[in-house]
Amino acid sequence: MHGSTALTLRIVPVFRFCWVVLKLWSITAARPKLPDAVRRPCPSTRRNGPIMPPLFHDSVTRRAIFVAVCACFDILTGCRGLQPNPVPMGDRPNASPASVPHVTEFGALHAGPVELDLAGPQRVDVLVAWALQRNPAVQAARSRVAAAAQRVPQAASLKDPMMDVGGWPFYPYVQQSAGGRMTVDVVVSQEVPWFGERDLQAAAATQEVRGHRAALQAVTLQTVEDVKRAYYQLQYAEQSREITAQSRTLLNDVLEVATARFATGTTSQQDVLRLQAELGGVDAEIAQWRQEVATAQAELAQVLSVSPETPLETVPLNTAEDLPADVDALYRQAVATRPELRAALADVARDRYNVDLARLAYYPDVTWRAGWGEMTTNRSIVPFADGIDSVSVGLSMNLPVYRQRLDAGVAEATAEFCASAREHDALRDKTLRDVKTLFVQAHSQAEVLQLVRNTILPSSRQALDVAVREYQVGAIPFAQVVDNWRTLLRHQILEQQVQMQLRQTLAALATVVGTDPVAPTVGNDLPQPADIVAASPPPARP
Repeated sequence: MHGSTALTLRIVPVFRFCWVVLKLWSITAARPKLPDAVRRPCPSTRRNGPIMPPLFHDSVTRRAIFVAVCACFDILTGCRGLQPNPVPMGDRPNASPASVPHVTEFGALHAGPVELDLAGPQRVDVLVAWALQRNPAVQAARSRVAAAAQRVPQAASLKDPMMDVGGWPFYPYVQQSAGGRMTVDVVVSQEVPWFGERDLQAAAATQEVRGHRAALQAVTLQTVEDVKRAYYQLQYAEQSREITAQSRTLLNDVLEVATARFATGTTSQQDVLRLQAELGGVDAEIAQWRQEVATAQAELAQVLSVSPETPLETVPLNTAEDLPADVDALYRQAVATRPELRAALADVARDRYNVDLARLAYYPDVTWRAGWGEMTTNRSIVPFADGIDSVSVGLSMNLPVYRQRLDAGVAEATAEFCASAREHDALRDKTLRDVKTLFVQAHSQAEVLQLVRNTILPSSRQALDVAVREYQVGAIPFAQVVDNWRTLLRHQILEQQVQMQLRQTLAALATVVGTDPVAPTVGNDLPQPADIVAASPPPARP
């Protein structure tokens, strides 16, 4: 269907052009020839031989050559511009439509496939590498970089030349002169901007490319953080489910002790019934943790761009997390390498070029013209017409006399430049605040984790063991055993929660810093981006 439409749009202009040519040809051929005395050229103008080559002596031959040239121009340029939907959705440089996943012909989106390669326990670095290849946000950012790169040669190029073709096929409504009757007039023009304007446009477009590249890096870091956050959330849910299941086994052992004591008459049936009720509550908690696992799997599947039905699992991590020690080094690293700051700095440089470009509006743009007119002695009102074709050259330019409009354009560009610089400064301050907040938060969570592991958990386990032994001999009531069991379960889940929060905080800190926060690579002598911009202010107005 689309192929037949494109073929029709290519053929229709050709037929239309051929019809016009044949119509003009029939009008010309139907005209009666004038006597030789009328059509004879002036002897004084032709005594030294013909001025044009012999091929162009006859007006019909010249007209045929001109028609052939125009036909070729129409076929090579006009038909290409009539193709329907020249840039389909999803196309991008170095990419085919087949590489755009899950997109149908009508643009409907399907759920991602169930990836059996990701089934089972997977390390976080494996899932990060998968997400960087399949995540739609990363792919969209790459396409924006490719699209911005294609705007640089467009900004540096001249505008298309213009060709104006006019004719007078209807006699006697024609233009006449001493040289004869004009049949066709062709004018070709080219607009040339002022010196340096195209270079500034290309420089501004180059800064746009740098901004999109920085945005791509920012999306990449954010995707890595999202994968780690979802991965650690899933790990927390899985570990909490396992811990709750193990606690149920321990509570079941206490139930066996209570049942044995009830059989011997050393305890009441109330203890047995309360333990059975507690086991039912534990089963409800395990079901709730299964729901949390399914929800975390769906969150991770979204970042990986796979089906939520993919059975994703995590690998237990028992290693301690390394913490950054120098917050000043993190400040320097974040200001120098955070992608959002680099994108803001590219916007500042782009707006600076736009200021220079607005100042060039005070200078005119030149349009060069070259024209050719076909002259003929056929039906000329001047008996001594020579029929020599006319050739003309010329130029035109705009006159930048409305200073109020030009001044407003420069003021607008300058205000945009100042706004971009202030936005960069605001983002820099926000970055420093985020670094400080996440740095303190990570160290606080690490301290809490150490306290839970080294003090709280051992004390809770010991208290439960003592309570079970004393309950077996009837030294303490049943409620004390259940309370100690609940305390141990709560502290075990707290350990997993604090560990998850610490890892998520370090992942967020890596996104803000722009690299590994544990080993920053920037020295103390690095210049600040704001200082680089301030060192090269815009030039004065001409």
